[in-house]
Amino acid sequence: MHDTEEINAVRRNPPAGLLRRLAAIVYDWLLLVGVLFLVSLPLPLIDNSISQTWWIRLLTQLYLFATCLLFFCWFWVHEGQTLGMRAWRLKVVQPNGAGLSWRLALIRFFGAILSWLVLGLGFFWVLFDKDKKAWHDHLSGTKLIVEPKAEQFRTLSSLNPRNKVGADAGKQQRGKHRS
Repeated sequence: MHDTEEINAVRRNPPAGLLRRLAAIVYDWLLLVGVLFLVSLPLPLIDNSISQTWWIRLLTQLYLFATCLLFFCWFWVHEGQTLGMRAWRLKVVQPNGAGLSWRLALIRFFGAILSWLVLGLGFFWVLFDKDKKAWHDHLSGTKLIVEPKAEQFRTLSSLNPRNKVGADAGKQQRGKHRS
């Protein structure tokens, strides 16, 4: 897609409101709890005598924090949406419609932490901002949009290799029947 087409596509999609954002956050946190449970399974194997030292406790906390950071940033960079965002048809993009770089994803992640640290005020900012942007959207220069239903299903069907469209699909189908 060309830059002007991406920009026009972003302009057509409305910005995400607070309730849709919060619903996606609830989904993501439920998933993240499961991920944290899985990555925590080896932690009890650490010898109890050394697990009480300050540096092991610090490393454990950093390990769990890094898991959270990678969970969100990886999805934002590779898909533009976490699984919770996908369920609510939300996508994070740059103003020109391009995806996020790791740098922007990290800024967005730490900005979201800042938004939570002040009792969620950074998220509630969406209610007062003319562009419906939260603090972390402003800090990272990103935008959270609502994808149309048809586009979401087109994206999902393109992931299925059996749903090939066009002349190639017809050739493949005819080739299967001849064998």
